[in-house]
Amino acid sequence: MGFYSLCKNQIEAQNTLQSSRSCVAILAHCLWFFFSAARMVETLFEDIFRIDAVDPDGKKFDRVSRIVARSEQFDMLMHLDVNIEIYPMRVGEKFMMVLASTLNLDGTPDTGYYTPGNRKSLADKFDYVMQGKLYKISEETREKQVKADIYVSFGGLLMMLKGDPSIASRFELDQRLFILLRKV
Repeated sequence: MGFYSLCKNQIEAQNTLQSSRSCVAILAHCLWFFFSAARMVETLFEDIFRIDAVDPDGKKFDRVSRIVARSEQFDMLMHLDVNIEIYPMRVGEKFMMVLASTLNLDGTPDTGYYTPGNRKSLADKFDYVMQGKLYKISEETREKQVKADIYVSFGGLLMMLKGDPSIASRFELDQRLFILLRKV
C-alpha cells in the first residue's frame, strides 16, 4: 500500500467517525512522515553477519582481533579488525553492520569535523562506530563467478568486504565511510 492510499484510507475512516478537523491533522501527520522519511540517511550497505572465526591467522595485536563473518542476506564475506577491548566479539555471534557516508539523520554530508551537542545521529542506534576511507576496489573471476572486494581502513583497522559486484558499484575510491555495528 502506497503513501497516498494509506493516508486516503485513514482520512476516509476519520471522515465517517469524526469531524474534518481530525482529517486535516491526519493529513498533516502523513505529510510530515513522508517528507521526514524522504530526508533520512541512506545507507550504502547493511546486513546481518554471523562470526565464523576470530583471529584465524593467529593473534597479532593485544587489543585487536580480526573477525571473519558472512552476511545472511547478500552472502558477503567480511574480514574486519575490531578493538575487542572496547567491543568484544565471539564466534557464533550475530551483528548488524551498516556502511554509510554520513551519520546525519537528515542525510546531509558529513563535514569531517566533530561537532559536540545534543544532535541525534545514526551512531546513536549502534554500539560500535568507526570512520575510515575506502582505499581499494577490485574484482576477481573464479570459476565463471565474479566477486568484488572492497577495502577500507579505519585508522589502521582494516576491513575487506567480498561479494556481489553490484554492491561494490555503490562505492567510490577514496570515499569516507562509517561502519556501524550492533549485536543482534
